[in-house]
Amino acid sequence: MEKELLEDYRFGRQQLIEIWGHACAVAVTKAFPLPSLPRRQPTLLVACGPAQNGAIGLVCARHLRSFGYEPTIFYPKRSPEPLHRDFTTQCEKMDIPFLSYLPTEVQLIDDAYNAVVDAVLGAEGSEGPEPCAAILGTLRLLRIPIVSLDEVTRRFQGRRHFLAGRFVPEELQRKFGIGPRHYPGSDCVVAL
Repeated sequence: MEKELLEDYRFGRQQLIEIWGHACAVAVTKAFPLPSLPRRQPTLLVACGPAQNGAIGLVCARHLRSFGYEPTIFYPKRSPEPLHRDFTTQCEKMDIPFLSYLPTEVQLIDDAYNAVVDAVLGAEGSEGPEPCAAILGTLRLLRIPIVSLDEVTRRFQGRRHFLAGRFVPEELQRKFGIGPRHYPGSDCVVAL
């Protein structure tokens, strides 16, 4: 579908990453509304990989910040691509902190954050080379909820799933079997 959106419908890569990152942030707010968070501080850890899913995670963190959450980003293998650098700069300018390392003591993560947003690997990779494999290994040990930005790899079994397809043209929805969905109000995501 991404190929068709880019080539046939002339969406730009940055535009798609912005749409997906915003939709992911909205899904997080629906799954974990601010008043429902167990900790007084609305802290979230956003773990980003070097590829496209990591860029989506950066955009997601930026939107979460504007929605009143306090994201912290772990982005150990930064992409040299200009688009990724731009998203990183935007997060830095919004005073979103970046961790220099991910604690291997999972209790530290469990105690500091309400949830983790997993933007490590998407459809472009699986249990890949370091540092991604080590990050995913640490995430598997956490007790706090994990929000994965992709459905493809199904690394973590979740209870709630959202579809961010409102922007997808009807012809592509039919082609890829998305089917008609009722998006509440002006929401860009729908719970499945």
